[in-house]
Amino acid sequence: MIEIDELLAHGPVIPVIVVHRVADAVPLAEALVAGGVRVLEVTLRTEAALPAIEAIARSVPQAVVGAGTVRKAADVTSAAAAGCRFAVSPGYTRELGAACRAAAMPLLPGVATATEVMQASADGYRLLKFFPAEQAGGVAMLKALGGPFADVRFCPTGGISVQSAPQYLALAHVPVCGGSWLTPVDALDASDWSRVTALARQAQALPRAWRPLGR
Repeated sequence: MIEIDELLAHGPVIPVIVVHRVADAVPLAEALVAGGVRVLEVTLRTEAALPAIEAIARSVPQAVVGAGTVRKAADVTSAAAAGCRFAVSPGYTRELGAACRAAAMPLLPGVATATEVMQASADGYRLLKFFPAEQAGGVAMLKALGGPFADVRFCPTGGISVQSAPQYLALAHVPVCGGSWLTPVDALDASDWSRVTALARQAQALPRAWRPLGR
């Protein structure tokens, strides 16, 4: 089981993936990995999500596949059974945190306010998903949160594009961001995996101000 901080070592962007066809899962994962993006968040928003996670976990060992849109204990159980290695939630509750700890499932919990940051950090979480990033105040809000929460790092997700991602990654407390632009719907519909690989390479090359300890 991966530690949540290990996700940071793999690059500046975690793709937020919505899979509608299970048959797309493996070629999509392979395309992302070919572009250097190994950490994949498959959201639990479709019926295809869990079978897709299972297929990726089984057939693409280079990928670190996790489940997104995890909201309740049952989601944690299902994701773990499918072979996912981490969970991402849109918000945070202590019940969800307890379920993830019981399942030994690393969690990237979602927050949008200072109060939510305090609640999640009180339970030991120091890497938090800032969601929905653009709608919740964007770069300016993250700069503001960086003052009182100097010990917390953020993964902004929601409304971020390849154009706006560098503004977030320029913040020292933002080691990674989430984005759906790596897997556009029209590319998936057309099975245009070479385009996905090109977008992954572009994302992987984005500079970031954050550096791991010792660097």
